[in-house]
Order: sequence, then structure tokens, then C-alpha cells
Amino acid sequence: MKEDNIKESEYAEKNNSADIPLDWKFFARIGVLLIILAAVTYFLFNFAMESVVHRRKEVMIPDIKGKSALKAMEILSESNLAVQIQGFEFNDSVPIGTVLRQTPQSGITAREGRIVKVIFSQGGESVFTPNLIGLPLRNADLLLRQRQLALGEVTESYSLKFEKGSVINQEPKAEIGVAKNSMVNLIVSAGPPPSGIILMPDFRQKKAEVFEKWAADNNLKYDRIDDKNSVFPKDTIIDQFPESDSVVSSDAKIKITVSGRDSGPSQNEFQIKYQVSQSGSQRHIRILAISKTGERELFNGLRDPGSKVELSLPYGSAEKIRIFVNGILVEERQIK
Repeated sequence: MKEDNIKESEYAEKNNSADIPLDWKFFARIGVLLIILAAVTYFLFNFAMESVVHRRKEVMIPDIKGKSALKAMEILSESNLAVQIQGFEFNDSVPIGTVLRQTPQSGITAREGRIVKVIFSQGGESVFTPNLIGLPLRNADLLLRQRQLALGEVTESYSLKFEKGSVINQEPKAEIGVAKNSMVNLIVSAGPPPSGIILMPDFRQKKAEVFEKWAADNNLKYDRIDDKNSVFPKDTIIDQFPESDSVVSSDAKIKITVSGRDSGPSQNEFQIKYQVSQSGSQRHIRILAISKTGERELFNGLRDPGSKVELSLPYGSAEKIRIFVNGILVEERQIK
């Protein structure tokens, strides 16, 4: 009876074993081998990396704070350390382009090849100076405060161009990047000069005969240069020395440059007309001609509210013109 049970048990085991496909057994063995191989590879890789790392020498991380970007990289490379830029921050006390902070800190030992992360200074947070020319002093002061700047030294000078109390000049000039709370020094008009003081008027864009009469009335000598390549109508003054509002004496060296073009305005010339806004104070108008060879200044001066600037430009001498008011581009016209 026992023998029969044993035979039946052996028969059942054989039958159960036969029910498992040979493919599953094969893949199971492969899977076990792969797991073992992966484990061995992992430990060998870690062992190899540990060996490489520990072969590197230990170095002291240098102090690169306050160093320029180039100097910082030189110092780190001497210790076989790498650098990584992590960012930039404004800082009034640290010059722009120098290392503000580093990680890890200096004095810590590390293996060669360690990455040192740095943050560079952008210097003091800067703003652009506004164009104050022609503004009353009170308005100029208000505009400076709006730009987070301060009114510096204010001096006076006689002027034919500017009304009394208006800004003649500024330092720093307009549209210059400066640190917040910087001071801007101004020269303000004291009005026309008293008798006995001669100031040079602004003769640019006026006819030469106007200047010649003024020179004769004041017994002043001058040199005249004729520019035959000028784009302005004949006998138009295109440059002068000294600048307007300069004090001139009897022995002053005065020079004017006059357009020597043979042809006058015609249908082959592009007419430029710009009217200054009726509101506000005087405005600084600047007109540029743009061509393939660069830009050329056609007009640069102050004009009263409601006044006009009229110029002519030969076709083919430029591709377009740009008009700036108080340093801001307000219009661009194609010459066609």
C-alpha cells in the first residue's frame, strides 16, 4: 500500500514538473545571472571610482573673494580646482566683475577637481541720468529725484540761448549710467549778459550773412571754410567755433563752416519739417541722417515750444532720418 502511495507521489511530481515550460526556467536563470552581474558591476564601479578619487591630492581651497573673474580662475586652476558661476548680485562696495562670494569657503581642504561656485558683483545698482538741458531748475531737481539721483552743485552762466533759470549744461551728461543717489551738477542760465560782455550766438542752420553782420557790428575777425560736400543749401552755416554762449573778445579766433553747394533747394531734395510741441519748455532737438556709410548730424539745438525746424536733404545722400527730442528717438522717416 505504501509503495503504491510513493509511486503516485513520484508520478505527480513528474507531472507537475512537466507542466512548467522550459522557456520560463531559462529566463529565470538568465534573470538571476543579470542581477548578479549588475551587483558585481556596481561594486566594481564604486571600487574604481573610490580608487580614482582617493588618488587625487587634497588641496586647500584658496580665497578668491574680491578677485576679478580672470584672476579667480587663474588661482583655482593652480590648485586644479574648477569654477562655476552661480549668479550675479548688486553690491555698492564691491567693484563690478569681481567675486562677491564663494562656496566652499576658503581654508577648507578638498580633492583636486572640486567645483568652487562663485557669485560675481554687478557693482552698485545703476540708473541713467535724464536729459535736463532746457528745463527750469525746479523741474530738473524733481526729475532727478524721480530717477533716484541728487542735485549737486548749481552754478550760473550768462546765456543767449536759454531763458534765465533754465539748465544750460549738466555733468554727468544725459543717458550716462551712474549709481543710485549720485549727484548731478548743473549750470543754469543767468540770462543775457550785461553790456560789455559778448557771447557767441548759435549761428548753425542760419545764413552766413546773419553771422557776417553780427561780426561786423562787434568788430570781430573770423575765418570762413566752405564745404562743397555739404547736404545743406548754399551759404548755410553748418558749424562754428567757439560754441554758442562762449564769451568772445576782440582777439578771439572765430571760425565758421558754410555750405558751399552750388545748387539750391529743388524738387530733387527731401524736405524735413518738424514742429516742436506747443506745451512745456524749450526742447533739445537733434536730427540725424542715416546712410550705408554711417550717420551724419543735420541739426542739433534748442527750440522754443511751437517753433519749427526746416531742412532740406538731397535724395540719395541718406536712406532715412531720425529725430530726437531731449535725447529720445521720437520719429524715423524714410527718404523716398
